[in-house]
Amino acid sequence: MSDKSMPARHEDPALDLLRPYVSATVQALRAQGVELERSWLDPSDPRDATIVCRVQGEHLALVWDEETGWRSGRFVSGRQGERTRLDGEGYLGEEVLPAPETVALGVGAGAFTRPYRKLRDHRDAPEAFDAMVRAAYSN
Repeated sequence: MSDKSMPARHEDPALDLLRPYVSATVQALRAQGVELERSWLDPSDPRDATIVCRVQGEHLALVWDEETGWRSGRFVSGRQGERTRLDGEGYLGEEVLPAPETVALGVGAGAFTRPYRKLRDHRDAPEAFDAMVRAAYSN
C-alpha cells in the first residue's frame, strides 16, 4: 500500500531531485501531528511541490517553489502536472530551503503571514542550487 502523503518518484530527474526535501518536510509535519492527505512534485520553471493537509479542521496546502520558498493557504485545486491554486496564501519567509522542522513548526504557529517576495530566480545558478539541495537532502 502506498503512502499518498509522501511524494512519488518523478520521471523528470530535475523534479525528483527535490523529493527527499519534500519527503523530509512531510515527515516533519507528521511529527507535529499535522493530518496529511497527499503530496506531489509539480511543473517546472520554477519547480514546485505541494503538500495537502488539514490543520485544525481546515483544508490547507503548503506549496514550495524554488523562487519563493514555502507558502500556505486554503487548498482550492491542484494535482501533479498542474499548478496548485490557494486562497488566502501567505509566505513563510526569508529562505528558499528552510529546514523541514522550521516549516512544520511554522504551520502550527501560524507563521505563514508574509507577503509574496521572490528570493531568487530559478534561472540564476541552477547547478549551484541543485548542488545545495543534493548536499542537504540526498538519500
